[in-house]
Amino acid sequence: MGVRRAVEMMESAANELGPITSLGSTVHNPQVVERLRERGVDVIPTLEGVDRRPVAITAHGVGPDVLRELERRGASVVDTTCPIVTRAQQWAKRLTDEGFGLIVFGDPEHKEVRGILGWANGRAVTMRTEADLDGPLPDWMPSRVGVLSQTTETEGHFASFVRKLLAEHMDRISELRVINTLCNATTSQQEATEELAQKVDLMIVVGGRESANTRHLCEVSREHGVETHHVESAAEIEPSWLAGHDAVGVAAGASTPDGVIEDVVRRLETLAAS
Repeated sequence: MGVRRAVEMMESAANELGPITSLGSTVHNPQVVERLRERGVDVIPTLEGVDRRPVAITAHGVGPDVLRELERRGASVVDTTCPIVTRAQQWAKRLTDEGFGLIVFGDPEHKEVRGILGWANGRAVTMRTEADLDGPLPDWMPSRVGVLSQTTETEGHFASFVRKLLAEHMDRISELRVINTLCNATTSQQEATEELAQKVDLMIVVGGRESANTRHLCEVSREHGVETHHVESAAEIEPSWLAGHDAVGVAAGASTPDGVIEDVVRRLETLAAS
């Protein structure tokens, strides 16, 4: 939902305002990025690329420092931040304003996570996996701890992380606030992928290689022992992948265009019939 909303908002803004720029890649899908470029949405990797054109904030969101810098530069802003990401940002600010130390479960290099950290008043740490809990919590972490997740994480991984946090660090925690910031649409995708993975012996997951939610679909599938291949287009599918398999499942990341999915299905059907 958040991805499609952002794409539609940027296309609409380009139609109404003329050419605009996107601060970073709009979505982690090369086909969608190219389509937007053709419709007047150019990608600028950093604030140094800001010019007279309006600047779109992507669905992943940004921290308040970026918004202040855009205001300082006099840029017109088109904010397409996903509402679920905005909610996570608001919780990061609220918890740290109230004196909690914050743990964000997610990829510290992901744009969404960096934006959430920007709202946390410098009182947050990111943890990518349960293994990050093996050592002590940071010395600055107070006894009141808040936990939230990158929106595209899986329910199972987040729940397991919180359980280990309590098991390993109960002695440091006097109050724990766990905020469910997972995207319901992404969770539904993951559940559908899990259900499908139990019915097939080969999975093709379609989506950008930089897409976190697409990579998580691959993880869900592989956790069920199913051979899984991640592709961005139908052309990447190797005929040899189908050898010895009876049933093939297809799942797709949130930003994967319908046409790309249809191309993948058609190629699989052609290969299966040959």
